[in-house]
Amino acid sequence: MIGLGEGISNEQLFEFMTKMYGEMQEGFKEVKQDIVRLENNVVRLENNVIRLENKMDINHKALYDGYKLTYEKLITLEKKVDEIENKVEKQDVEIRVIKGAK
Repeated sequence: MIGLGEGISNEQLFEFMTKMYGEMQEGFKEVKQDIVRLENNVVRLENNVIRLENKMDINHKALYDGYKLTYEKLITLEKKVDEIENKVEKQDVEIRVIKGAK
């Protein structure tokens, strides 16, 4: 052999390649473990996002219900104020008529 074959026996080359193969396999195991950890983290993040979305949906509904209740109460109060305003106007007219008759 020319180049690599000089000074290195086939047995040494085989041992070197076996060692490299073993180190590569260990590296692949670590990469696979990292991928599994990342996948688990992604699943946890997805679950957290879903939980937050559900919580936001519940809070949104509660806020909407509160707004709706406040709006309905406002309409009721406006009707009562209008009724009182009509009574006051009617009484004001009656007072003017009474004062004008004297």
